[in-house]
Parts: sequence; C-alpha cells; structure tokens
Amino acid sequence: MITLAAAPSGALAEPSPAKIRAKLVKLNEQADQLVERYNQANEAYKSAKKKYEKLNTELSRKDAQAGELREELATIASNSYQAGPFGSWPAFALQGNPQTALSSMASLEQLAQDRAVKILAYETATKDLRDRRAEAKQVLAEADDARDKVRDEKTKVDKLVKEQTKLLRRLGTFRTGDPNSPGIEYTGPASGNARRALQFAFAQVGKPYRYGGTGPGSYDCSGLTQAAWRTGGVELPRTTWTQWSWGASRRVPLDALQPGDLLFSKGLGHMGMYAGNGKMVHAPQTGDVIKVVDLDDYWRNRLLGAVRP
Repeated sequence: MITLAAAPSGALAEPSPAKIRAKLVKLNEQADQLVERYNQANEAYKSAKKKYEKLNTELSRKDAQAGELREELATIASNSYQAGPFGSWPAFALQGNPQTALSSMASLEQLAQDRAVKILAYETATKDLRDRRAEAKQVLAEADDARDKVRDEKTKVDKLVKEQTKLLRRLGTFRTGDPNSPGIEYTGPASGNARRALQFAFAQVGKPYRYGGTGPGSYDCSGLTQAAWRTGGVELPRTTWTQWSWGASRRVPLDALQPGDLLFSKGLGHMGMYAGNGKMVHAPQTGDVIKVVDLDDYWRNRLLGAVRP
C-alpha cells in the first residue's frame, strides 16, 4: 500500500506568469504616480533649501552692515561725550575768537546730525534683519516639511520598487542595463534643436531606468526628456507634471506630431519623446532600460497629449 504525503496546509500554488504580469502592470501604474510625487517633493525641497541658503547669505551681509553701523554709533557717542552735552557752552564762552566758537558749534551740530542719521540707519538695518530672520525661519520650516515629504514618498517608492524587482526576476525579465551604454545612432527625420535632443536621447539607449535619475548613468522618464532638451537648447522643468504645465501654450494634437515632441501618458505618470516614423524613445520603469518603442495601439491609447518645446 502506497501512502501519499499530504501537501503542507500552508502551501500556496505559484501564481501563473499571466497573473504575475497583470500584477506587474498595476504596480507599474502605481509606481509612475509615486515616482512623480517623489520628484515633485524632491524639487520642492531643493527649491526651499536654495531659497533658505540665499536668505542666509543675505542675513550674513545685513548682520555685518548692522555691526558696522553699531561701531559707528559707538564712535559718535564717544565723540559726543568728549565734546560735552549741549555744545559745552562754558568752553565756547571762554574762546577769544568768535569764529572759532562758531566753528565748534557747527561741528557739534554736524555731530548730532550724523548721530541721528546713523541711528535711523541702524534701526532700519536691524528691523530689516529681524524681518529677514523671521522669513528665513519660515522658509527653513517649509524646507524641512518638503524634506519630510521626500522621505515619505521615497519610502513608498522603495517598497514598490522591491516588489517590482521581485516579480520581474520571477518572470526572468529584469534588465539591469549598462550605465556606460554607448546608445544607438539617431537616423530619424528630426532637424535643428529637436535633432540634437533626439541624438542625446538615443545615445542613452540601454542605460537603466532609475526613479529620480537625471543622468548620466541612469534616468527616469522626465529626467531623460529634460536632459535631452537641455542639449537641444531648451530648459524644461524637472517633473512630468511641471513639464506638462510648462507646455500649456505649446500643446499639439496627437495626429500632428513632429520629432522631438514630448508625449504624456494619461494621469501624467509617464512621458517620452516622439522620434518620428511612429516611434517613441523613453525611460520606461524599474527593471527596464531606456529604449525606442513603436507607438502602437497600446501606447496611443495611453497618451494624454503632446507638447512641442
């Protein structure tokens, strides 16, 4: 008699490749949104930090100015004390030369005027200094809040990336990419600035996607378009959302695309560049590399719109 061993009660069947792929698609969509939120938070932090550092430099300069005025006031006060209050009338009365006495009185009046001017300048400088310190304190608090948001979003993205990586490895489709990839040559129909931008983007083909990446060894989707168009002479904002907003007056219909146009997915979680001949170059998602793809039905159904830099 043969006895069959029972399977452990806690054992679960391995999900099918189709189910793993379906889950991966959902994770990729979530990751697109999370990465853009991370990029937005990171840009907010960098902007707030830069503003604080600029204010801090200005504070140092104003502090030095107030210090100089303080020393000048001390000197004027010392001179006034040595000359005596109210012009030292007894000393003037004993002077034999009226002209000398008048000159002394004029000097004391000038000393009093100088002191009044310096006091006013000092009060103005210190008030401005207090105001700037309060402003810097507020800006620093904003920078700290932005930094906390960056950390929160990064934690969420890191968790999602680990899950994506795990699923891709189970499917055997995880691609590490080559940070030193020489890319491929662009031979499409673009010209001028758009051609330079596309030549740069094609030269990055084969490099890994990395969220928050701005090169040179890895990029995320908006990091690639920003770097490419910088080469083409146009300074784009950092994130997909801000690039879409930046292009509000530069929108073009999807049926009138030209090489170099920026392509945006619905939900603004992803973007790429139109390369001409029905193709797009983009940095896809975790576990993939910068590549050129056909704008087939899948991509066309995902697109929200296009912007021409």
